[in-house]
Amino acid sequence: MVGLRLPPTVVQLLEHRRGRHASESFSPQTTTEHVPATEVDESQQGIDDDLKLPKMASLVIILLSNVLMQLTFFIIVSSSNEYAQYLGGTSTFSGLVIGIPTLFAGLALLPLMHLDQGGYARPLHFACASACLGNILYGLAYYANWLYLILLGRIVTGFTFTFWMYNKRYCSDPRIVGLRRRTTLAGWLVLGQGIGFSLGPFLGGILYKVGFHNSIFNGYTSPAWIMAGLWAIFWAMAAIFYEDVPRAPPPPQSIALQPMRAQGSTTSTSDDTKSKDEEPTRVATAEVAPPARSAPDAPPQRIMNKAQWGVAATMCWFAMTTFFILGAWEANIPVFTSSHLRSNPFHFTPFAAGNLIALGGACTIPFLLLNLHFARRVQDRHTLATGTSIGLAGLLIALAILGEEKVNYGSLFICWFLVALGFNIASTVTLSLLSKQLPGEWNGRISLCIQYSNYTGRVTGAVWGGAGVKIGMLNFVGMQLAYVGIGGIMFMTLWKNLKAKTG
Repeated sequence: MVGLRLPPTVVQLLEHRRGRHASESFSPQTTTEHVPATEVDESQQGIDDDLKLPKMASLVIILLSNVLMQLTFFIIVSSSNEYAQYLGGTSTFSGLVIGIPTLFAGLALLPLMHLDQGGYARPLHFACASACLGNILYGLAYYANWLYLILLGRIVTGFTFTFWMYNKRYCSDPRIVGLRRRTTLAGWLVLGQGIGFSLGPFLGGILYKVGFHNSIFNGYTSPAWIMAGLWAIFWAMAAIFYEDVPRAPPPPQSIALQPMRAQGSTTSTSDDTKSKDEEPTRVATAEVAPPARSAPDAPPQRIMNKAQWGVAATMCWFAMTTFFILGAWEANIPVFTSSHLRSNPFHFTPFAAGNLIALGGACTIPFLLLNLHFARRVQDRHTLATGTSIGLAGLLIALAILGEEKVNYGSLFICWFLVALGFNIASTVTLSLLSKQLPGEWNGRISLCIQYSNYTGRVTGAVWGGAGVKIGMLNFVGMQLAYVGIGGIMFMTLWKNLKAKTG
């Protein structure tokens, strides 16, 4: 009878080899009591992961890069129409100059993702180098008196805008950003966007007015030369202060996807049930058996259900729509206010048009700061609904005043302010909401889909805005209303499925 006590001793030695405490007693009761403790630890770890943030110096570099890219994109808006016409181009060509960088950013993004090693340092240095070179080429077009050099300069500058995707990916990367911090960081990106599209045209307008009568540095080229200098300074700062993210895989997230079950899953369950009916020594042996090690070798495949596909399509549509409308208005305001249409009472210079764009953008900044405060408390779907409704109000007012030909400075400013505020707020949640609905290891694919949607909106919006006078201003606004209407149908259909964690 004494020999019957030996198996537990052997089992304890085996358990000690597997990293367990030797003092654990061998009984089914103590085993079941140990499981809830593990679950509590994992739950506590999940709470900490939901609130984590990256290192402050690296985060500041990422947010500053977003502001610089926005400035680079918008600083030429005020004077690009005059610059293109001086070199023999048209207003439509001016819209192409504004929008084409994002087209080439989209073309360069996939090859760059194969070289980024899962980090952000290489794309960051690539963006800085492209910005310096592209702005220099844009500035030299006046001296060379060659129209297509400004287009070439903007194409090279477009490679800089590949980092917009990395901005978004960084602010939703599960390795460094918790689930309840993603909308807040996305709000900071949108705040930088607001600073860029308000300060950029304003500085461009001032530089155009000052003139600097020089064949190299003048009202047309000075924005590009200044941005080249700022990017060179920022490049040096990034090389010193930026620290790339660890290459460790992201922590698992409890996202409800449908697992594709392996064929042996039913068999293993029946084996576990069968083993429980046998004697205690066999139960202990089953716990230390090798099959537990083979589980990581064959992780279950995950597939999206129909609702998640619908949410992904809706977020991509709104990512495209918001930037299509914002880009169209930014490109159209200088063209419309300098045109000879009967509905235009202004006949603005690039300086005055830049001031109007900047004033509307500057007035949105307090509300974007307020949006940062509410991002931690308001659901993403409510933010999206609020922003879209505000922007829609601006479009409807614009349609009314253009139809009645009763445009004045106040009414046009109100329209632009509502459009800028509403669709900037709406753009806050497109990536953050989608990243909360899908696993963390899918973050790269999610960011890529959203960024390509943004690129599509920027390119088509800028060209649409440049051609707005030629196609008719009512058609110009009507197309934007159609985009919002399609998005509204998708949004209302999937309202319940758009619910996600706040923050």
